Amino acid sequence: MNGPNFEKSDLIPVIAQDDATGDVLMLAYMNAEAYAETLKTGRVCYYSRSRQKLWRKGEESGNVQELRSLYYDCDADTLLVKVNQIGGAACHEGFKSCFFRQINPQTGEVTVIGERVFDPKQVYKK
Repeated sequence: MNGPNFEKSDLIPVIAQDDATGDVLMLAYMNAEAYAETLKTGRVCYYSRSRQKLWRKGEESGNVQELRSLYYDCDADTLLVKVNQIGGAACHEGFKSCFFRQINPQTGEVTVIGERVFDPKQVYKK
């Protein structure tokens, strides 16, 4: 097999990782069309489950992801994209990473780590 198996599942989870720092930025999904567009353009494109359409990362915010490298797992049903995150934030809430809430395993207490890179109210003025 040469790449992800979209016959197994229409949507495949994609982990986005900052190529320079190794930080995990987000988890999203791709269908075959999003995957093909990502390969063709070098800009990461996902499939939005909530909007039921292609989601070209950064189309509203300008925080696009340039593809640096692409991997798939042993079952060909998960992708890892290493990206250059333009604009410094992958998260729609304005943080570098979508994983900005840390849970203390002993207490369950949640701590926000990191700082907002942008104000989502200013970027997404819908």
